[in-house]
Amino acid sequence: MPGIFYTHLSSTVEPKGQEGTEEVTERKKPRTFMDLKGYLRSMFPPLEPGVKPSYSKAQKFHEDEAAPWSKSLECLLCYNAGRAAFHVFLKSEYSDENLDFWLACEHFKKSACTDNLQSQAQRIYQEYIKADAPRQVNLDFHTRESVAQKVREATLTCFDEAQWTVYMLMERDSYPRFLKSEGYLNLISRHQGCNGRDA
Repeated sequence: MPGIFYTHLSSTVEPKGQEGTEEVTERKKPRTFMDLKGYLRSMFPPLEPGVKPSYSKAQKFHEDEAAPWSKSLECLLCYNAGRAAFHVFLKSEYSDENLDFWLACEHFKKSACTDNLQSQAQRIYQEYIKADAPRQVNLDFHTRESVAQKVREATLTCFDEAQWTVYMLMERDSYPRFLKSEGYLNLISRHQGCNGRDA
């Protein structure tokens, strides 16, 4: 399993209020994944006045970064922009909890402080694993019970089995659809179009 540093991908929080039905309906629509490049650029914080822009890959997204994403899910997850693009796609399919859980496990395994390991493990278990978890991932009964037992005496590897199951689910199911999605194909065609004009 690839070792990726956790990058927090915050979900959109719906503001509460007494707005009209049309506005509420509009906010609840899933992200269309049509303007992926614009979304990815918006993920990076704006520069403060007087600060010169940096052209590092971490701050500027280029279409040519999307080409290697088709090699494997592992390769896709190595790119910050790739993880963000895949997260947007999963959100449009209402399955973004899979990637969020996988990333939370990666972060958990790299915990420098083991003093609060138990509480960290409980947070992940409560959010993604237990039977009535708010963002429950798709695990069989045996795996769910196995994780429940391991979390009682948490170690850095207590989520490995569940994480691997979710990774394989994404690799076999969501990832192939992502590669065929309109958003990803648009990125690739833009990149090929740019290369054709440059030639």
